[in-house]
Amino acid sequence: MSLPETTKDMILRKAREIRARQIQWRRHLHQHPELSDQEYETTKFLKDKVRAMGLKVVPLKMKSGLIAEAHGNNPGKTVAIRTDIDALPITEKTKLPYQSKADGIMHACGHDVHMAVALGTAAVISSLKKEFDGAVRFIFQPSEEMPPGGARPMIANGALKDVSMIFALHVDPHLHTGRISLRDGVAMGAVTDFNLVIHGKGGHAARPHDAVDAIAAAAEVIDSLQKVISREIDPIKPVVMTVGKIEGGTARNAICDRVELTATARALSQDAARKLRTLIKRTAESVCKARGAKAELMFVADYPVLRNHPLANRILADNFQSLFRGHRIEQTPQVLGGEDFACYLEKVKGAMFRLGTMNVKTGANKPWHSPQFKVDEDAMYYGTALMAASALDFLRNKSR
Repeated sequence: MSLPETTKDMILRKAREIRARQIQWRRHLHQHPELSDQEYETTKFLKDKVRAMGLKVVPLKMKSGLIAEAHGNNPGKTVAIRTDIDALPITEKTKLPYQSKADGIMHACGHDVHMAVALGTAAVISSLKKEFDGAVRFIFQPSEEMPPGGARPMIANGALKDVSMIFALHVDPHLHTGRISLRDGVAMGAVTDFNLVIHGKGGHAARPHDAVDAIAAAAEVIDSLQKVISREIDPIKPVVMTVGKIEGGTARNAICDRVELTATARALSQDAARKLRTLIKRTAESVCKARGAKAELMFVADYPVLRNHPLANRILADNFQSLFRGHRIEQTPQVLGGEDFACYLEKVKGAMFRLGTMNVKTGANKPWHSPQFKVDEDAMYYGTALMAASALDFLRNKSR
């Protein structure tokens, strides 16, 4: 069952009407980015906007983040729309007139667009309250970029209470504006982030037998962790492990007594992800023990695979094709990138779609997390209309 033509026309008209305001919202957010768990001004800005639209703000026992609801004519189902709100520790180099004013912080992954689309969707929904029963819940989640992530704290604070379905989007600079992509089932990898401190015994470089070299042990641990991937995981199950940071040592003629490793492991199956945790622990502790060192292992993030539900994708696809006839829907490629939206999808049906933001003429084709990252702001119109239509379609269809 699709939305009536009159409702679709109202959604498209309202999405066009708010375009100028939506660009202002996005540019304000882009100029004032905040890091994970520090999104205080961002939260205040979002709260002011949704209150002005007449949405109900739900009490939240968190430092940042927001839950707000739009209610229809009568009680009914609840559908949720989630956006992330944090930025990255990246110095912007776009030279845009509205580039980041925060030193060393940038919305380089499109979360400013995600927020603007969610606000736009709230504006559309709030103007169409006579068109639906039930509620649309807007989840503005902090700390997507940094472990342990903000999804589980939001869930613990009631973000998914009575929710029957949840939608989210992610901008895609590899997909042309006016297109979306979808994928049933696993679309993104499980994430296992961990820190490892190797404790040795310091000494003089000329007398290694009197010391325990933490750097030598760390080198052996890193090499052995890569062998976990190549020799202990089923080769037809994609897995990758990266040690992204290593710190240790004080002088060329001193044997290091402490090394810290910061690492991440990714997998496209939950079974492989569970096995990785056991193998990482066993490898780190065994290698260190063999060298007379001690391993102190801390798992700091554990996100499941992101698994999109076919029904949620069908709602998105049907409404996109109905709203924007002739525009292409592509298949989202499987990637080992992680997203804590996966934590919501463990609990309720839902899906994350990719929103095309590529415009080669304006330079909006740089990859995520690049200091030159840009988006085509015209994409927000498509994302807003699709989110609003999909939410209303789900609420109006009693059989889903």
